[in-house]
Amino acid sequence: MKFDELDAKMRIYETHSDYCVLPGIYLVARLDSRNFTRLTKEVYKFKTPYDEKFRNYIIETTEHLMNCGFKVIYGYTQSDEISLLFDLETETFNRKLRKFNSILAGVASAKFSLLLGNMATFDCRICQLPNIEIVRDYFNWRQADAHRNSLNSHCYWSLRRDGKTARKATSIMNQMSVADKNELLFQYGINFNDLPNWEKRGVGLYWEEYEKIGHNPITGKNITTIRNSIKRDLNLPIKDEYSNFIAGLIAEN
Repeated sequence: MKFDELDAKMRIYETHSDYCVLPGIYLVARLDSRNFTRLTKEVYKFKTPYDEKFRNYIIETTEHLMNCGFKVIYGYTQSDEISLLFDLETETFNRKLRKFNSILAGVASAKFSLLLGNMATFDCRICQLPNIEIVRDYFNWRQADAHRNSLNSHCYWSLRRDGKTARKATSIMNQMSVADKNELLFQYGINFNDLPNWEKRGVGLYWEEYEKIGHNPITGKNITTIRNSIKRDLNLPIKDEYSNFIAGLIAEN
């Protein structure tokens, strides 16, 4: 059998289940770490419950993903997860899900591993969202999760530092309301409202225009050009203001 014939025959097995997302559907990728608890708590012993060095690794990984060939208009990260909102008109890889999932997971894993100096892996799944309202709901959902995780993490590690076992700390928290948890932290000298916003709300990354002044050696004059750079926002708005912020980013693209 000639190569071209063999190639055509075998390609069917590789691509028969390819799924391409329809036009007009918003794509959001969510990447989650795999087995990071061992890396962060046992191998590297990052500060609990939040560590700025680990946060910066996640932010740098997110920024790298926004520059790796996909048209990403917004990146969001909280804890050890990353969400990426793609331009509605993106045609990268003909919108094939297997390409998005495999490449994004691979790039994130490689970048974070280089930053960490050890093997680290991410998985990836694509959410297909039908309209702007659902896109706003998605990011409000992830931000609400960040807030819940932050409150729980600070409570848990306050109890652990007070001598409670992991099981005992978890048992105590299971009996508590949100108000109870805030009161618990207050007893340990922590006002949850005063904690850094990035711990409670996550971090947003988006494109921002800036002017760059250059020199034209031919005319001898300075020229101004408009460039794009990624802004790292550690003080994101919340609730309706955050929804409007997300809608604004979409409208600009």
